[in-house]
Amino acid sequence: MRNLYHLSHTDLDGYSCQYISSKYFNTIKFYNSNYGNEITASLLSIVNSISQSRSDSFILITDLNLNLTQCDFINLEIQSLKEQGIDVNIQLLDHHKSGMEPSKLHSWYYLDNARSATKITYDYFIENYDNRFEPKEVKFINAVNAADIWLEKDKLFEFGKVGLNLISGSREINRYMFEYESNNYFMHMITSAISYIDKENAHIALDSAIHSIKKDFLRQNMGDDTLENLKSYYIDKLLSANKDNLLIEYRGHIGVLTFNIGSISVVANRFLKSNKDIDFFLDIGTRGGVSFRANGAVDVANMSKILFNGGGHANAAGGKFEEFEETYDYKSAKEQIVEHLILKQ
Repeated sequence: MRNLYHLSHTDLDGYSCQYISSKYFNTIKFYNSNYGNEITASLLSIVNSISQSRSDSFILITDLNLNLTQCDFINLEIQSLKEQGIDVNIQLLDHHKSGMEPSKLHSWYYLDNARSATKITYDYFIENYDNRFEPKEVKFINAVNAADIWLEKDKLFEFGKVGLNLISGSREINRYMFEYESNNYFMHMITSAISYIDKENAHIALDSAIHSIKKDFLRQNMGDDTLENLKSYYIDKLLSANKDNLLIEYRGHIGVLTFNIGSISVVANRFLKSNKDIDFFLDIGTRGGVSFRANGAVDVANMSKILFNGGGHANAAGGKFEEFEETYDYKSAKEQIVEHLILKQ
């Protein structure tokens, strides 16, 4: 069977599409994106991965509408891959009216604004493969459909509404730094939600359980603790395991660079305590906002002032990297930071 590269949106509808495709493919690489330039960056990443693997592949895009330029881009890239002897098929399944024009120009661009992307994806796989879904999974798919296209009279609408919040409120694991773990987290959320759908007052039961569902994933064989502490322990383990690839240096001080984590106080403090060889923790956002943390080894307020015209406290500071070129890729972000640190030495 072909490798599946599945790009989808970052909400309940988008992740539910990926839950569906996971029932059919053994070799899957999930990508998640918001709209705009991030879609183009994701498409480029998919193309590069296929080119490196040289394996016949299926690109599935769900709950995202591509613009004409993005459609032309992926068409050209697929043609290039085929000329290299790599067989690649593509299918887009969406429900946003803004994709009407490209849907008329490309046979692989399927648009139906009467169903959610999850329902479209479910119907697509049922029609083209076989039925691998339990009744409770079908109910969940219908709940997502009811909430996403706002069918208030549907009996599953309230459950779907809770599902919307379950996904939108579960940003504990950064998808830019930890793409694989983040997607697993959302699949855990969906699988857990499905287990509640046949309960009495299922929407209330699920709503009451959200906090515990999150902790169940983040606990990782640890004892119980607050959600914030469990999150910090979990992220600390991921960062520490990959520490060598995150290192940066400024005037003899060793730091780590993270990308788009945001609200780093607890996570950074935990990491610095468990990694005494690291002097400072720097997080940069997609558009160049920076946050520093330290644990007494260096004055990050002074660093922030020199490097980013920022300021703050000795162990907590922030600023803005004005020359930063917007990116959605850690490697690109790090290259820009390292070059800036060298210039400011």
